[in-house]
Amino acid sequence: MGMMDRARAAVRAWRYTSSSDAIVAGDDGLNDTGGMTVLNLLGAGGRGAPMGEHEALSVPAVLRALEVLCGLFAMTPFHYYKLTDQGKVRVDDAPQALLFSTSANSVQPAFLLKELMLGDLLMCGRFGSYIHRDPLYRPMALSRLLPHAIEPVQHWNKADGLEVFYDASLPDGSRERLTRNDLWFVPGFSRDGLLGLDRLKLLSNTFENAASTNEFATRFWNNNAQPSTVLTTKAKVGADEKKQIRADWQQRFAGPRNAGATAVLDQEMKAEFLSHNNKEAQFIESRSFSVVEVARAFGVPPHVLFELARATFSNIEQQSLELYLYTMLGHFGRAQAHMTHQFAEPGHFFEANPDALLKGDIKSRYEAYSIAIDKGILNPDEVRNLENRNKRPGGDEYRVGSGSTLESQQPSKPVDHRPPAPAQPQEDDE
Repeated sequence: MGMMDRARAAVRAWRYTSSSDAIVAGDDGLNDTGGMTVLNLLGAGGRGAPMGEHEALSVPAVLRALEVLCGLFAMTPFHYYKLTDQGKVRVDDAPQALLFSTSANSVQPAFLLKELMLGDLLMCGRFGSYIHRDPLYRPMALSRLLPHAIEPVQHWNKADGLEVFYDASLPDGSRERLTRNDLWFVPGFSRDGLLGLDRLKLLSNTFENAASTNEFATRFWNNNAQPSTVLTTKAKVGADEKKQIRADWQQRFAGPRNAGATAVLDQEMKAEFLSHNNKEAQFIESRSFSVVEVARAFGVPPHVLFELARATFSNIEQQSLELYLYTMLGHFGRAQAHMTHQFAEPGHFFEANPDALLKGDIKSRYEAYSIAIDKGILNPDEVRNLENRNKRPGGDEYRVGSGSTLESQQPSKPVDHRPPAPAQPQEDDE
């Protein structure tokens, strides 16, 4: 984007700051759980208020799913390439390349920024960071902004088409309307193209059910694994006395430390216990099902969340491959597309390199390397680089044919193994 384009964008942002025809994302109800949408009518957002992220992360399955997906995403390198007549060439020293390979800013490494990016996309459906630029207007640092403090505002006309601005709260406490030159905004899976769907809102019932089973288990064991107690008496007990008796009973007999304590009752009071059976209530099955539901919500195989009830040694490897194919590839594609759209110069692009996710065991890798070297696909130095080893002399040469000949060598002439022809008898001159 040239200087004139940036100036025009700034003017449009100023012009439509208070414009009445600007549309704020979410006003159409597509991303608002209070709106009359199909997802809401099917039961999403039943609490009436979004579930808090802290409460959702208290569920071990949610925390584990988020940790695995964000870790896999952050460990995957995103390389910056330039297209040439000979193919693509990596450009590692460009400022925009360093943002995603070394440091996002002076405090946070690139790994942490990518981890935050996918975490915001998974939980909130949006990610945004402020772009700091050098005197040459090149991006030199990124500062992540709170996702719910960013509201996209769109404007459309026949002359310019669609233009999007962002009302964002900055870390210094100010709130400004920013253009795409100042804010890098990435929506998650979206139905309006502006905001991604918020999992905490749409799947609040799923996360609540999982959190409720955890809370029930905590209360059950805090009550010495005993059912609820009912104290009855023939005497008339006032409201204040009921409160005092209840408080005394809970203080003396509730909690694991009071297990086995002896109760002494007066006033012809009797203790009755309400019976319930966790087995008949399928408590264990409910907890297992909540793990599967969380795995389904985040697109991870259950065995990644250590739910191994139906896992076998024969299908775990296939499920791990499906995690890459059906979940991580989509996240990689979204990230590299938005990186290219925002930061790449003409003729350049970003591309993820998920080779580390596809590494097999050492025996399978070395067998594949042997085939690649023999067929001239890779040379020994390239293989050593994949295994994080240094180069060696002569390792940059490719093999050809059956793998016994180096590309720089002339093929040897075949050896003639036929026996020498017998000598012809010479005739004597008379």
